[in-house]
Amino acid sequence: MTALLTTHGLTAFYGDAQALFGIDFRLDAGEVVAVIGANGAGKSTFLKSLTGLVKAPSADSIRFDGQPIGGLPPGRIVRQGLAMVPEGRRLFPSLTVEENLLMGATAGRAGPWNLPRLQALFPILKDRRHQPGTALSGGQQQMVAIGRALMSNPRVLLCDELSLGLAPIVIKEIYDALPAITAEGMSVVIVEQDVGVAQRVSRRVYCFQEGRVSLEGASGALSREQISAAYFGV
Repeated sequence: MTALLTTHGLTAFYGDAQALFGIDFRLDAGEVVAVIGANGAGKSTFLKSLTGLVKAPSADSIRFDGQPIGGLPPGRIVRQGLAMVPEGRRLFPSLTVEENLLMGATAGRAGPWNLPRLQALFPILKDRRHQPGTALSGGQQQMVAIGRALMSNPRVLLCDELSLGLAPIVIKEIYDALPAITAEGMSVVIVEQDVGVAQRVSRRVYCFQEGRVSLEGASGALSREQISAAYFGV
């Protein structure tokens, strides 16, 4: 398969504190990859580096569709086709559900995702379209955050902790929508603490431990023992 998104020796810093140490990563076209690891392992920093929210050390340390994108501004990265569903959803509290969704369309990318299609995927987005986005339940807000990212019609969707703080039935509903999201070839990176969910929905898994890749492999081939050792560093 053709690599759509890669990192080579990616590092990241918050001031003098180093958060990522030489991350090599590959996402193929049409692939779903999960990134797992304990709190503080560097998972969210990795996604922020991909989207320009944390500055990459060099342009070539991140390549998208063969082009170096490390260090580009976040807005430009979105326009090139990467979009993130951030941890904690981060909806605009002054905007309605529909207005939050339309913010995603400001990237100006053509593609299949629009309001009617999103409302068919998550009907609650139509039923509650005139309500403030932050007035919805946690699961419904997560659907808004996913929809906002999809409205930019990305080639790669980056999802940070979709299941965080949600009830199991809501988590299932959100992940059940993933095949419809990827049906036309969209690639997805999912940061997830629930190892079982991560293995079930992805093709490959990367495990991060203290800012380094401690394990990588096919989701169905990795044993719980391998993952536990890589997850906890024991």
